[in-house]
Amino acid sequence: MIDLKACPLWLYRLLPFLRWWPNVTAHTFKADSIAALTGALIVLPQAVAFATIAGLPPEYGLYAAMVPAVVAALWGSSWHLVSGPTTAISIVVFAAISPLAEPGSPQFVTLVLTLTFLAGAIQLAMGLARLGGLVNFISHTVIIGFTAGAAILIAASQIKNFFGLEMPRGAHFHEVLIHFGSHLADIQPWVATVGVVTLLAGILARRYLPKLPYMIVAMVAGSVAAAVLNARLGQEATGVLTVGALAASFPPLSMPDFSLTAIKQTIFPATIIAVLALTEAVAIARSVATRSDQRIDSNQEFVGQGLSNIAGSFFSGYASSGSFNRSGVNYASGAKTPLAAAMSALFLLLIVLLVAPLAAYLPVPSMAAILFIVAWSLIDFHHIGEIIKRHKRERIVLALTFAGTLVDLEKGIFLGILVALLFYLYRTSQPSIRELVPDPAELGNPRRKFVAKTPEAATCPQMAILRVEGSIFFGAVEHVQRHFRNVDEADPDRKNLLITARAIGFIDLAGAEMLAKEANRRRKLGGNLYLVGVQPDSCEMLRRSGQVDTVGEDQIFRHKGEALQTIYPRLDNELCCRCTARIFDECHVALPDGTPRAIADQREADAALARRQTQGATAS
Repeated sequence: MIDLKACPLWLYRLLPFLRWWPNVTAHTFKADSIAALTGALIVLPQAVAFATIAGLPPEYGLYAAMVPAVVAALWGSSWHLVSGPTTAISIVVFAAISPLAEPGSPQFVTLVLTLTFLAGAIQLAMGLARLGGLVNFISHTVIIGFTAGAAILIAASQIKNFFGLEMPRGAHFHEVLIHFGSHLADIQPWVATVGVVTLLAGILARRYLPKLPYMIVAMVAGSVAAAVLNARLGQEATGVLTVGALAASFPPLSMPDFSLTAIKQTIFPATIIAVLALTEAVAIARSVATRSDQRIDSNQEFVGQGLSNIAGSFFSGYASSGSFNRSGVNYASGAKTPLAAAMSALFLLLIVLLVAPLAAYLPVPSMAAILFIVAWSLIDFHHIGEIIKRHKRERIVLALTFAGTLVDLEKGIFLGILVALLFYLYRTSQPSIRELVPDPAELGNPRRKFVAKTPEAATCPQMAILRVEGSIFFGAVEHVQRHFRNVDEADPDRKNLLITARAIGFIDLAGAEMLAKEANRRRKLGGNLYLVGVQPDSCEMLRRSGQVDTVGEDQIFRHKGEALQTIYPRLDNELCCRCTARIFDECHVALPDGTPRAIADQREADAALARRQTQGATAS
């Protein structure tokens, strides 16, 4: 008997399911079994529908929900994530491979297997390289826009099946709409009738029978309607075709095409699928984890998803990812361990062996109607409305991602990611810079706060205090430097500049060099640059870049009080004696001999004036 608690760390990384396996008990096994059966019933109609979207024979959707689901459950990090075919991945598969081969053909299937293998290999490599944090750069707005665009494309791809029309293969979205509008007279009424009956049944079941799987209810209603019409009028008269019987078998072994031509044709869409699938999976895993109070390891999730797709490519499965619906149902059904997701694949296999022949009665327009419902449910109207109302830049990201997806599904998501990153870089390249003054109401308070300067607030005529909120890196250097220079250009007497740096995220080499140049510039003007509250990482960068000596160790302070006590004696006394603002405590504190600060400043100014007069007289 192996003591799992004594296993070395490397074994846990190689076989991550060893971490949760000791938690499996009779109680958890019962709960996982119930959740697994529920998930298997839900995935049955979904898998068939998703395979149809991908242009594959229906049974391939079922195969993608078997072996990949088991591997992802055992090698992933989430206890509730269920992997398998998804809508977005299915439509990307179709968009990528349909221009290369006839959907459903052996060549099409082989290229899809190659695509799946490459996507899995990319995901696995990213996981092993510890690149899990990269998914954080794909914003939620991009996913919403891409999903909405993909939903519209799903609906557009099923127009021909819902209305019984002939459509050119691989037509773009706008071409489908134009073709549909110019062939309204060719709509087959009985085909459309079956589609409408299925659509209404699905909508009503989803609304009024929430405990029943609406897809199964819709399929039964559509199948009955088609059977009645075909029995009375004949299939030739109605034109209502059926999906055909599914293959009632275990997932057959398969072999991707590893030829150089196939790899060149599929490597780019494989990269898109890899990124999209990882984003879906990690986002879903984290969403469920917030409710289950579980920590998700993004890198391990990358590994699990990569291995699942690699395995799927050899067991007739196509690219898979985490499913939000099935993962949510898995958690809500009481699943306790990843064993539930693995067992759902086994239950699905048993169900397929029993009900596969019944698919012969499933009408094609019914499948189209179900996909219409699926497409509608994919559009996040709530968040789209919030983005449109409240976020100007996010509106642009949403619109460009949505439009880009409709034009070119494969590149649409990358367009959204690029635009979102450009906006992010634009924001970070312009860190907020505010002028601060000591709070007038707290004069004399040892913990006196500094507040944002208002137009009527008095300021020191010799020194400005600026708070930088953000990072000083190569992209922000020009913006920050311009604000620094504006201080003395607007008022030449303000030769001293105090930077409160607690809100500075980091300083890179270009930022360190800029601070050093600013320090030299201010010394030439007769002033200085001072830093207060610099974070340890930023101090380390100043040291490693060799700029700390230029800025000056004695110019860097921990606290504002310490900084002002050191800086005040260095200010020009002649200006201080004429100043009426006196905003600092140091302007009012008496000297050790009891002399008021204002009188001492005046005496120092008079003495300086006398020295200048004596020097002038001596020179003459």
